[in-house]
Amino acid sequence: MKHILLAEDDFDYGSILKQYLEMSGFKVTWAKDGEEALDIFADTEADICVLDVMMPKMDGFSLAEKIIAKKPGMPFIFLTAKGMKEDRIKGLKLGADDYVVKPFEADELILRIQNIIKRSQGLKHNTTTEESIIIGSYTFLPGNYILQHPVATHRLTEKESQLVYYLYANRNKVIKREDILMAVWGSDDFFSGRSMDVFISRIRKYFGEDTSIALTAIRGIGLEFSVSGKA
Repeated sequence: MKHILLAEDDFDYGSILKQYLEMSGFKVTWAKDGEEALDIFADTEADICVLDVMMPKMDGFSLAEKIIAKKPGMPFIFLTAKGMKEDRIKGLKLGADDYVVKPFEADELILRIQNIIKRSQGLKHNTTTEESIIIGSYTFLPGNYILQHPVATHRLTEKESQLVYYLYANRNKVIKREDILMAVWGSDDFFSGRSMDVFISRIRKYFGEDTSIALTAIRGIGLEFSVSGKA
């Protein structure tokens, strides 16, 4: 039984959502505000967090940042009543696995949660089988979400680690954009595409200390993660 940490301040909405999730076979721990959710998270082995953006005491974005700091590999989904572009971009930059705008069908949210958990577990199995990978002058520790370089160490989120692993596994060849999206995001919709663009920009910066490594956009096709010399 997979465990969901639900952070939702609207009592009626939260109670109904909790019932639907439990009826679908999930264990649900429900927090009524951001601070309570953070306290619960410290003592809860959650598999995924579903976070409302607008909450008292601590908003969903601030909560997500603190959760990531404690456990970089935690998948999470934002719930919001807003359709504002700024909120979506902020969620993308934080590494959200999905972003659901209220009102929505409970079945839709459940399907998204199931897909994220399934994809996360599959990629996690692949990445944790590798203790360390040498990429140019970097050492990549996929199971620990760390990318090390003599002048900098980057602590990755789970999705960043999955993306680096996938790019490395397909290095020195052109990778179709939709293939990356389906492998790492499980969807090639607009939201996933925008999310990938944010992550690709971040990965480029992480590898910026080594000129033998390049992440190049191939117009109309996808990307090429090239590593010259030792890879």
